[in-house]
Amino acid sequence: MYNKLSKFLKIFFMCHCRKDRSFFYKGKQFPICARCTGELIGMILGIFIAIKIKDLNWFYIILLSLPLVLDGFIQLLTSYESNNLKRVITGFLFGIAFIFLFLKFHYFAFETALKIVSVIQPDNPWLYKYSHFLN
Repeated sequence: MYNKLSKFLKIFFMCHCRKDRSFFYKGKQFPICARCTGELIGMILGIFIAIKIKDLNWFYIILLSLPLVLDGFIQLLTSYESNNLKRVITGFLFGIAFIFLFLKFHYFAFETALKIVSVIQPDNPWLYKYSHFLN
């Protein structure tokens, strides 16, 4: 079970799994790096936050994503080397933002599908059931 989950996490996050950028527990390396671990925790918590507050303004999604983007690009473009605490925190914030970004995409796709159906089949009973999404 652990090996399958480990392999899934590596693929899902496209993680490099570098030892120097990973956490260890009882001498064993986590299956994903510190930043991806933060993202995973942020995504899990983000689901509960999304259940509670439903939607998040684009400003806050960008604000939550910015630390990860800045930390990553500064490391890429300079000699600065982040540490695992910063990586897990920036990953955590991004994970929360990712959930709300995913939801925004989902709502957009759903609204678009409703609009297409309303043009093709304006008398479709499905439209009446979900018409509140079109307002």
